[in-house]
Amino acid sequence: MLPTDPISLEVIKKLSGLIIETVWKKSGEKITEQLQQQVGTAVEEYVRTYQKRHCTLKYECLRMDNPTQLEDIYTDVQVLDTRESRRFESPDTLKELYLEIGRGFAFERTTRENGIAVANLSPRLMVLGSPGIGKSTFLRKVGLEALKWETARFRHELIPVFVELKRFDSSQTQIEQFIAQEFENCGFPNAEVFTQRLLKAGKLLILLDGLDEVPIEHVDRAITQIGNLVDRYDKNHFIASCRIAAYKGGFPRFKDVTMASFNDSQMETFVRQWFRKEPKDADECWKLLQSPDYRAAKELGQTPLLLTLLCAVYDESQNLPKQRAALYGEALEVWLKKWASEKRIAHDPIYRELSLELEKILLSEIAYRSFAEDQLFFSKRELTDQIREFLMSNLNAPKHLDAEAVLNAIQVQQGILVERARDAYSFSHLTFQEYLTAQYIVDERQVGTLVAQHVSDQRWREVFFLVAGLMRSADEPLKLMEQEAQNLIHSEKLKALVEWSDEITTGSAGDLKPAAKRVVALFYARALDFDLACALNLARARALNLDLARALDRALDFALDRALDGTLARARALALALDFDFARDFARDRAKVEIFNSSVDFSTLINQFGAMRASVPSDNAPIEVRRAFADRLRQTWHDAFHLDREWLNLSKEEVDSLENYLYANELMIRCKEAALRVSPQVWEGIESRILTVRE
Repeated sequence: MLPTDPISLEVIKKLSGLIIETVWKKSGEKITEQLQQQVGTAVEEYVRTYQKRHCTLKYECLRMDNPTQLEDIYTDVQVLDTRESRRFESPDTLKELYLEIGRGFAFERTTRENGIAVANLSPRLMVLGSPGIGKSTFLRKVGLEALKWETARFRHELIPVFVELKRFDSSQTQIEQFIAQEFENCGFPNAEVFTQRLLKAGKLLILLDGLDEVPIEHVDRAITQIGNLVDRYDKNHFIASCRIAAYKGGFPRFKDVTMASFNDSQMETFVRQWFRKEPKDADECWKLLQSPDYRAAKELGQTPLLLTLLCAVYDESQNLPKQRAALYGEALEVWLKKWASEKRIAHDPIYRELSLELEKILLSEIAYRSFAEDQLFFSKRELTDQIREFLMSNLNAPKHLDAEAVLNAIQVQQGILVERARDAYSFSHLTFQEYLTAQYIVDERQVGTLVAQHVSDQRWREVFFLVAGLMRSADEPLKLMEQEAQNLIHSEKLKALVEWSDEITTGSAGDLKPAAKRVVALFYARALDFDLACALNLARARALNLDLARALDRALDFALDRALDGTLARARALALALDFDFARDFARDRAKVEIFNSSVDFSTLINQFGAMRASVPSDNAPIEVRRAFADRLRQTWHDAFHLDREWLNLSKEEVDSLENYLYANELMIRCKEAALRVSPQVWEGIESRILTVRE
């Protein structure tokens, strides 16, 4: 605690001196030993109370059972110039930027600045941001820094006063009374006079938190009082905060800044500070968030509130659940209800009549319709029309509610829908849109449509995982996915390749699962069909001078390093999904070559390579000679593995079909992992048929 630290005791002494000098000495009043002692005790209590009330974090909705000190997990925030960050003009511009950046709505082309550095330069600051972005935490941190003085990053010797504006709930409320009460509660003598003198001397840092939490009927009075306070006592410093959707201006003397979402560096810093006592846990948690499997979870982590939830979940189980539907559902619950409850905004009139359950149904309809139309951004008119249609088509919905008022409440109070630019809205996180889309599909029994239309569409990948996790049993979706994957194999060449992968691996000595063997065999079929240059390089790089294992090693290395086409990538992903890391380790471990059965005569193949050793053409040989050698080498591979070269002469359409087929099978395996429940009998049957042709 600050007061028990030697540096803090020195700070208390200096604070006491500043107060006595400002409040009593300049007024010509007598400074007695009793007054000095009383002020010193009050200052110590004030510092202790500030840290206890404003720097001890505990959110029940985030599984934070034990309080955490702000200093332990605080990560420097960055802010944007509000005018610059609002310069986008249309949904098309936003979509272009979204596609440029990738997953997540981080629309920031403006320069980021350190929040505390900006606070040092701006005596009046309005901090705007979405719910959960850390506005209140930032204000508390600046106040804590102000209490440190010489060691502080806040460079002004001021006394911080933290005022929660949600207390502005009466026509009799006076902000100056709130300030005086903070001092009176800690034992400062004659608190009202004391406060007036500090204000006139410009010795306060007044932190006005949560303008958006002022009851709507008192907002205008609150804005007027803040403006008057600033005009009357403009030597002081002021920092206010407000949700960006609720901010209507009215503070011409304030510099407006918008808090930026966490970038990767900030997220990593936060994770490492959360697990500061267990650095290995920090490493593993951050590694997990960076993995492709949890890219949607990482997107949530751009908001500090939800990153706190992710860290708390990992802290409990040393992992993030593969059944991410439960995790994202909890995150949405925090966003819609629990966080709102802790912030005490759920008393909004809209929410007294529109239940959480009804709201979630409404949001799921909006999410599904827009996602199905590949629409990340939508206009206010589109949203209000959908809300109005929902209210009118439901007998149990409160029809008298105004659709625009409902949209405004959802936007301001919860932030689940965000106005990104003028008349351009989106969900706050793509993950929420995907989760609500999946919820709609499950509720409306649209799983068959989902599989039939989108099993090879990667944009729907996360929705598939979430649907699997939301259903009581994933047996039926998995059966549908298996059937739809089969339908993707149209041509006779592709069927022949798939049948070959089964025939050439059946009965082999390796201990891999049959499906994994078939995947690797198919990989070989494509990897060994390299071009002329590759064939010659392979021959010269000791493929003809060493044994088969090294020749295969070179072939695999080339295929993996050069990524010949999407088919190889899909085959690789599918084999990994079957718990077999076949890439380099497979190529360099001869024991794992045992995926092929006895129909492949490795001894004969090695002897054929030996016989070809002397005929490797030089670089100066005519192109016809080199091409003939490449064809001979390629045919040697094909003959050894009983491959018909025509099967590998695939059109672009056939390559795309094969890629989609492999993707659909890999997706099916991932959905099995993401599901809440899968019947062993159902999965054993499906797995036994992966990469086989069924008539």
